Amino acid sequence: MSTRGLEHPDRGTLTCESQSCDLEQSRAAPIGSGLEVLAVFLRLGLTSFGGPVAHLGYFREEFVVRRRWLEDRAYADLVALCQFLPGPASSQVGIAIGLSRAGYAGAFAASHCRPPSRLSCSPMA
Repeated sequence: MSTRGLEHPDRGTLTCESQSCDLEQSRAAPIGSGLEVLAVFLRLGLTSFGGPVAHLGYFREEFVVRRRWLEDRAYADLVALCQFLPGPASSQVGIAIGLSRAGYAGAFAASHCRPPSRLSCSPMA
């Protein structure tokens, strides 16, 4: 019985034994801190104006162009997914970026300091 493995940086490892194949998903650990995400979203929350669509533009400039936390294609996919879900897309995109950057602490920070929550950056918001 021979085992072959094919690794893909984003999709995990595909391992094949004989006739059956199994995909083992690898998940990268968050690489930032909750405080880092909090600081970025607080600044965006205090300086951004406009509706949810405008916030998506601010997010792209900040997280794709300036900080390079995401590639343009990944950001476009994330926005498309969040547009499909009910609720404001900018809130969902922000939470997803915080989650991918710093885990649950990043998601919590992003959800409480995103642009629609201007000046309400507190655990009770």
